[in-house]
Amino acid sequence: MNARTEPSEAEQAATARPPLVRELLLVVGLFLVYKFGRQLVTGHTTEAFRNADRVWDWERALHLPSEGSVQSLLLHGDTLAHLANTYYATVHFPATVAFLVWLYLKRPAHYVWARRVLASLTGAALVLHLVFPLAPPRMLAAAGLVDTAKVYGPSVYGPPQTDTLSNQFAAMPSLHFGWALMVAIGLIVATRSRLRWLWLLHPLVTLTVIVGTANHYWMDAIVAAALLGIALAVIHAPHRTVTTAGRAQEKLVPAESARKSEKKNVLVGAGR
Repeated sequence: MNARTEPSEAEQAATARPPLVRELLLVVGLFLVYKFGRQLVTGHTTEAFRNADRVWDWERALHLPSEGSVQSLLLHGDTLAHLANTYYATVHFPATVAFLVWLYLKRPAHYVWARRVLASLTGAALVLHLVFPLAPPRMLAAAGLVDTAKVYGPSVYGPPQTDTLSNQFAAMPSLHFGWALMVAIGLIVATRSRLRWLWLLHPLVTLTVIVGTANHYWMDAIVAAALLGIALAVIHAPHRTVTTAGRAQEKLVPAESARKSEKKNVLVGAGR
């Protein structure tokens, strides 16, 4: 990480890092509330499949590409499908946690902003899960898609009838995509490296994976992006950067020099 990516001393002094214990309790508490809330719509099977038919029809009406076109890319070999399933199962949560930890340690102001945005996005997602239960495309016969996790492994879900750890009828919005997009945006905003735009590969790969593995529809990602956009519009990111701080210092130095020069001239004139 070069000097351009480091926070200014003024920024570090002005932004106090939130208490660690409080943040751990807050984040864990929000996560547990979300997990518990998702369970409230478990068992709404009929409504979930009815909504799945609606989403499938909406996508065709909007001329969105078929999810099968993405899945066909993953089905050229067992290895690619297995890697996609592994990415889906293992990257989502750890990547988001690592993102928050890094911001907490290195960018306290951006951490508070990112935590608020993610909490708002997750809360909105929970409300939508409750009012719009949705079966994923891998369960929809009309989609004709393969449940890649079941066929190629690894799978994070058991049979929907006996799965008490997760609610498989909460496909919309896709927090896999919403969180991945926020991670990329957060890192782009919080750093100044020329390569920071490569973080967009994370949500791009995530989108390919969630659609290709038939865990989500295109609409799930679109709605997640829309909810994130609303959260970002309401919760503003810190604006102070090293670049602007440096420019401010550059402007102050000549001004300070001018004042010293003027003072010196006055003294010289007085001596005469």
